[in-house]
Amino acid sequence: MTDNQNTGASYAAAGVDIEAGDRAVELFAPIAKKATRPEVRGGLGGFAGLFALGDYKKPLLAAASDGVGTKLAVAQAMGKHDTIGRDLVAMVVDDLVVCGAEPLFLQDYIAIGKVVPEHVAQIVSGIAEGCIDAGCALLGGETAEHPGVMEPDEYDVSATGVGVVEEDKLLGPDRVREGDVIIAMASSGLHSNGYSLARHVLLEHAALPLDEHMEDFGRTLGEELLEPTRIYAKDCLALMAESEVRTFCHVTGGGLAGNMARIMPEGLVADMDRATWTPGPIFRTIAELGRVSREEMEKTFNMGVGMVAVVAPEDRDRALAMLTARHIGAWELGVVRAAEGDEERATLRGDHPRF
Repeated sequence: MTDNQNTGASYAAAGVDIEAGDRAVELFAPIAKKATRPEVRGGLGGFAGLFALGDYKKPLLAAASDGVGTKLAVAQAMGKHDTIGRDLVAMVVDDLVVCGAEPLFLQDYIAIGKVVPEHVAQIVSGIAEGCIDAGCALLGGETAEHPGVMEPDEYDVSATGVGVVEEDKLLGPDRVREGDVIIAMASSGLHSNGYSLARHVLLEHAALPLDEHMEDFGRTLGEELLEPTRIYAKDCLALMAESEVRTFCHVTGGGLAGNMARIMPEGLVADMDRATWTPGPIFRTIAELGRVSREEMEKTFNMGVGMVAVVAPEDRDRALAMLTARHIGAWELGVVRAAEGDEERATLRGDHPRF
């Protein structure tokens, strides 16, 4: 048998580098180990993550899964991979906390065309740092190399998080009452929604380079677009502990009114006033350059409001003071009132100042 006949097919020759994956784990393991909680059992490297639920009377487990959409295209174009992980955590844990659940742990999944250890380590490090900020553990994850299916520099990320809430503390529409106060929490920018429209307007239609310094932003366009999604989980839990919160609303795809309608019970309306805030420059830039209508902007982007708390009227001042002390921009956005006829469950009225 000749040498050529001895040279058979291999996983590496097919495009999957197991050794590169092992090197990536070595690089991100130190920061990943910091994203933990006392309830974690075992450690990284097992086939399944173990978590002790703890002492609860009637615990309800909450689960949420998400990704970061086409914001990934901006990160890949810029070769900057250390912020996407924070976006991923935010999109998951801030969904969990809406019902009052404390995020316990998260597991990630990374599909990538070719494993470059340093790139994977940057992604996972961002996820771990986000978990630390959210107070949850990074319990495990998976990195899958997909040669022939994805381009070498291409990757996608997703995650599933699990939280817990006592049954009698579960938040939701059934707690909302007429006269409740709607409090907005400022977003850090676009967060992780609407990037297909943002990229179409800014990068394709206006042909703006990602490395161009933008005076309105005080930084490059790429840096503005990659601003990480704000993680509100700890702030929301702190607010619950000190005031009467009826429910929260995470403002993602569908915009402010679309998501607020999901948390309003039948017969009540979230009456919100645009005059209470001015959307940031990134929203104005997209609207002007793309000639995007207000209706389209408001159903695609968060417009500067990333999370909403509905609180009892007597706790309005306490809630605003708490959020301010935690360095979260917050303001009274509106009130809950009785519906008139068959009107929508959430309405936005008035105009934004200077927009």
